[in-house]
Amino acid sequence: MTRQTINIAYTSDDWRGIALSNFSLSPFLLDGVLLASIEGFIQGIKFPEGHPARARAFTSTAWEAKECGRGADKQFAYWRPAPVPFGAPAHHRLVERALREKFAQNEGLCHVLRSTGDLEIVHETGEGPEPARTSLPAGTFCRILTDIRRGLPPR
Repeated sequence: MTRQTINIAYTSDDWRGIALSNFSLSPFLLDGVLLASIEGFIQGIKFPEGHPARARAFTSTAWEAKECGRGADKQFAYWRPAPVPFGAPAHHRLVERALREKFAQNEGLCHVLRSTGDLEIVHETGEGPEPARTSLPAGTFCRILTDIRRGLPPR
């Protein structure tokens, strides 16, 4: 028997998948910086502080946020205290920290994530094969969301 899944993506056919996606408006603070979405954070940290694309990404969602990352050299992820190599485990841990903060600061999203029960979380955007070096590999993203869901107190 095939395990039931939920696609956490902006293109999901389940409203919960859209709400939980990196593209959705879900403001949160990370280290005192206000961010509009996880996607905006992911794209913004491709640029050093002071870069206009960084500031624009941090206040953006969805395709607008993704567009902000175009042209980045993808050598480093820039966040305090020092840049980390792009695509390295330290970079993925930084994005995980941002995801955990997003949920810690938004009880509504916690309810949505909790409502997915024991569905297997997948991330299928329809954009084709994933690049070898990416800010957040699909498997890592799904593991993080599954771990966050497991840690949520029951309601």
